[in-house]
Amino acid sequence: MRIRQGWLEGVRHSPSPNYNERPEGCEISLLVIHNISLPPGEFGGPWIDDLFQNRLDPDAHPYFEEIQGLEVSAHCLIRRNGEIIQYVPFDKRAWHAGESSYCGIENCNDFSIGIELEGTDEEPFPNAQYASLALLTAAIRKCYPAITGDRIVGHSDIAPGRKTDPGNAFEWRRYRELAGLC
Repeated sequence: MRIRQGWLEGVRHSPSPNYNERPEGCEISLLVIHNISLPPGEFGGPWIDDLFQNRLDPDAHPYFEEIQGLEVSAHCLIRRNGEIIQYVPFDKRAWHAGESSYCGIENCNDFSIGIELEGTDEEPFPNAQYASLALLTAAIRKCYPAITGDRIVGHSDIAPGRKTDPGNAFEWRRYRELAGLC
């Protein structure tokens, strides 16, 4: 897996309009792991793509009315089957972290890469997701060496009290072993 000009080679690209430039001189030094399912608890379907593309139909599900107009993105999504989809080039600022802080530095979107896992806080993540996440992590760390093993966190770590993902079902030790971080 290789990164060229901010894009992963060999994966589906689905560019999102929800990104902007990082602050000048800002070093990419944090990897944030999230989970997402749309509607909540359901997997598959076009809804995550639609959310990140600002085309989510609020009439397609009652929950979608609640998040109508939300402008969010992540750099990548890893589907349940391990498929990786990239929405934002890694050198750009995706809108994944929201109000956040890491080691006393606010606005984690400025210096982080956000990876979404299709899933929930309570449902186990499949082997294929862990395998893809480990490969993706290696590619990202090769390109952005400031992302050290201790600078890989969950959304819950940078937005405590507001966010809970990737959740209790995410096996950090398993992921760290597969990614060679132990």
